[in-house]
Amino acid sequence: MSPTVRTACHDDYEAIVDLTSDVWADRAMADYIPDVFHDWVDDDGPDRKTLVVDVDGHAVGIAQAVRLTETEAWFQGMRIDSDHRGKGFGSLLTDHLLEWAAAAGASVGRSMVFSWNEAGLGQSLAAGFEAVTSFRWAHPEPADVTPEMSVGNDPTTAWRYWQGSDGRDILSGLALDSGESWALSTLTRETLDRLATERAVLTVGEKPQGMACRARTTDADGERLAEYAVGVWSNVDAARALFDAIAADAARLGVDGTRVLIPETPRHVAQAAYAGGDISECPDYVFEIRDL
Repeated sequence: MSPTVRTACHDDYEAIVDLTSDVWADRAMADYIPDVFHDWVDDDGPDRKTLVVDVDGHAVGIAQAVRLTETEAWFQGMRIDSDHRGKGFGSLLTDHLLEWAAAAGASVGRSMVFSWNEAGLGQSLAAGFEAVTSFRWAHPEPADVTPEMSVGNDPTTAWRYWQGSDGRDILSGLALDSGESWALSTLTRETLDRLATERAVLTVGEKPQGMACRARTTDADGERLAEYAVGVWSNVDAARALFDAIAADAARLGVDGTRVLIPETPRHVAQAAYAGGDISECPDYVFEIRDL
């Protein structure tokens, strides 16, 4: 029977568990999709669509699209059963989700691929996406510390620094989305205003030399984490002050750890490692397709 693409349903759960069981067999990490699958099905609506490839009544592929803003869509969770790879099912899912995103009003779509995921990198290019930026995570430990530079919570100052920073250019203006985990969207002045009120926006230095903004707190692997949508800075002293400000902010929340999105450049990674401690082993790539 020819494959068909349809909306995912709860009855697909066991098939999804099976097809995700060996996605990263060579990596000591479990796939998150079985944990969120029922939520994905329940949340299906005008801003979110989860599709499966169906062969003989059996789901052999899955992917999801989310509308993050009026013009930006995010694609995630592409998985194909190992017995059905190489048959174009990934492209089939992508085409349907691109059509859905365009109908929902999005003009640009993006996705994230781990840098070690060779198949995912190739699939993204084959589907017409282009790599636009890369980032890494920094993990300063929560601590009751006092930064050596003054710390502010003014979104106007943060926006001015962001607009002129090399980090903004390197990240193509993107930061961790405050509404969707593991998704990036354009950081706007309106977003900073909202985060300053609801969460935290941090600047360091009398004449600002760095900024960060907290997007959310979340649970991961049994720990409570504070996630910062982006962190950018001018020099190593500013990096140390910014990571101290983040550590102090996280300590006030009482979380177990942090995750800060930083640009993937030799300067940013080296200075983050020196000033902030632990950084992720590998970068992540962001792909983009325009004019949906």
